[in-house]
Amino acid sequence: MRIGVLASNPDLYSNQRIMEAGTERGHRMTFLNIRQCYMKLDSAEPAVHYRDGRILNNLDAIIPRIRPSLTFYGCALTRHFESMGVFALNSSAAVSQSRDKLYSLQLLQEGGLNIPISGFANSPMDTSELIEMVGGAPLIVKLLEGTQGRGVVLAETRKAAESVVNAFKSLKVNLLVQEFIREAQGKDLRLFVIDGKVVAAIQREAAPGEFRANIHQGGTASVVKILPEERKLAIKAAKVLGLKVAGVDIIRSKKGPLLLEVNSSPGLEGIESATRKDVAGSMIMGIEKALKWRPSVTESSAGRGGESRSESGSES
Repeated sequence: MRIGVLASNPDLYSNQRIMEAGTERGHRMTFLNIRQCYMKLDSAEPAVHYRDGRILNNLDAIIPRIRPSLTFYGCALTRHFESMGVFALNSSAAVSQSRDKLYSLQLLQEGGLNIPISGFANSPMDTSELIEMVGGAPLIVKLLEGTQGRGVVLAETRKAAESVVNAFKSLKVNLLVQEFIREAQGKDLRLFVIDGKVVAAIQREAAPGEFRANIHQGGTASVVKILPEERKLAIKAAKVLGLKVAGVDIIRSKKGPLLLEVNSSPGLEGIESATRKDVAGSMIMGIEKALKWRPSVTESSAGRGGESRSESGSES
């Protein structure tokens, strides 16, 4: 098959591993920089063009790996591929709704899944009630547009919470306040769900002095044995948001496992390094299953021989 990795940086571990895994399984992998793609909207001949002159109308599937700053254009591009009959491992609609933290929490709540008590308001006049709504300080203040732990602040006192919330609101940014789960002790779980199955799981522990478990900010990852209810929660969360591939973040609390958020472009480095599992290969297998692909003798030989069949071109 011809598979495109729709992303921004060809040098990222995750993107390289997906390219390698696809090539090893006999597919023709192409790295597509989102910024270098442009669309032709035409009811007779719709197309996606690439800046090097290629017309990308012969792909069988794409793997969207859209960074938050490119969500609008990346989802529009994914949607255009879908309209041309190209299979997207994560659909444009699923990626779009998973990126909206408030909307995704509303969908998870509607699906009956356990989430931390959260509050959202528009006016600074509601700050005091918002803080009370989630049980008072300490609490978490979270920007809706944040990612990889950025834009997440622990307010340890009520005065600090009021200051942080009002400061963010003065900047006219959207934010959530969320109850602080003290007993988690700076740890959370990342469960990697592919096609309705948990293929790998790790426990992430915050770096000293931090409150949030995040390997992007110096935290550590280790193998963990997950409980049946945690597995069930992760699988259902991915299903509710319509994601075939998802990194589901769960925190252990006295009330049981709680969903923190669901990532539509989860990183592979931490989870593959800790678990030694071929998560990238499982993603490629998800495409094969969806498109009912079976390797021919020639394709199998090419994959085993390690010959690169990449069409990625310039890695700019």
